[in-house]
Amino acid sequence: MKEIQLSSMVNMDNPQSVLDEVRAIILMMLPEFDFDTVERVFKDIVRLFHGEYPGYSKCNTEYHDLKHTTDTFLAMARLIHGAFVVGENLTRENVNLGLICALMHDTGYIQTLDDNVGTGAKYTRIDSKRSIVFMDKYIVDNGLSRQDFDSFSDILICTSLETKVKEMQFKSREIELLGKMLGTADLLGQMADRTYLEKLLFLFYEFREGGVDEYESELDLLKKTIYFYAMARKRFVSELDSKYEYMRYHFKVRWNLDRNLYMEAIESHINYLKFILENHKEEYRDHLKRDGIVKKLSEKPK
Repeated sequence: MKEIQLSSMVNMDNPQSVLDEVRAIILMMLPEFDFDTVERVFKDIVRLFHGEYPGYSKCNTEYHDLKHTTDTFLAMARLIHGAFVVGENLTRENVNLGLICALMHDTGYIQTLDDNVGTGAKYTRIDSKRSIVFMDKYIVDNGLSRQDFDSFSDILICTSLETKVKEMQFKSREIELLGKMLGTADLLGQMADRTYLEKLLFLFYEFREGGVDEYESELDLLKKTIYFYAMARKRFVSELDSKYEYMRYHFKVRWNLDRNLYMEAIESHINYLKFILENHKEEYRDHLKRDGIVKKLSEKPK
């Protein structure tokens, strides 16, 4: 069964396919789960990123795009299912909250219509706080229960790499679990994306606009991604309490595969990146060919 890869299971380029898979996963756990609110939020998030949501412009960040949000959304659903399989007691309200937080977690990159300077990448250092502001407004505007969503900000902030999750005081064990799973899903979703390495080049330009000055060039970011991977693995354990291990339980029940396909995909990306850096460092763009993504960078200097 080794030929099965994460990217072959769901058409991640089709948001509806992602939503259908999430629904299937949740109904395996909770057959009576009311999916209406999640579906409504999902459709609003798609509209938001497409520039069809009132008061907001279309997403213009190529790394933190709609696909990254749907990647995170599906990863969160899979982690929730894995937690359920090992006996974690997650209520319908908890599941609803966790899925909606996943959908909302990068709304901070979207600009309002009157914000026409630069791109959403300028908010890189404060995107999590802006996502919290957006979700708070969304809850009010759409008449969602304040009681059901009163801890959403503690969950969303766990996606910020600057957040020391271990030092946070959560309202309950369940909210802590959701926060750690969303922080995990955010990292797993982006790093396991089959076009992760290609999209890293876009991330360099987002960082540059957002005032993140640790990277001198695209190549420098690619080199330092090796160290970022090591940091992410450490964060999975030290800050996020090894919740990535829930993936194995999900795949065992959903697909009869006793494997963590996310970690396999990530490790494959890192190994290929090492190959490029060791053998084709000067022409690295020529070896990042998936989906024609890098062609969009033809006008930009390396």
